[in-house]
Amino acid sequence: MPLAVSGVGLWLLRLLTAAGLAVDAYVHADLAGRYDLVGGDISQGTLFRLEAAVASFAALLILLIANRITWAIAFLVAASALGAILLYFYVDVGRIGPLPNMYEPLWYSQKTTATVAEGVAAAAALTGLVVTWQAPRHRRKPSESP
Repeated sequence: MPLAVSGVGLWLLRLLTAAGLAVDAYVHADLAGRYDLVGGDISQGTLFRLEAAVASFAALLILLIANRITWAIAFLVAASALGAILLYFYVDVGRIGPLPNMYEPLWYSQKTTATVAEGVAAAAALTGLVVTWQAPRHRRKPSESP
């Protein structure tokens, strides 16, 4: 059964997605300096700044353009950030090539805030993706005149 969402509902999904990504970006940008010394070739602080930039871009993108591609981008950004937090909380992965060991088995307020924001953004973006994927495409046939 297709999931039906009104224009207002889609805007709410866009706002939820963008807000979750914006919170994620803010937390990562705020914490980046504290993690500059973690790592070798690439520091965890650098990765946090990269995450902040990518999440900011995805938030802006979903506000400006809401189509299948932008919903997918927003979902991938939020879900990958959420996955990274959970992975490095539960598993001591160690260094992976130039990436530092980011294992951190403790919770603190900013980490919790980012986790919730990423979860909300991922869920909203996935819902937006499903809704737009199910929406019929209205294309004019070449034989039709305007």
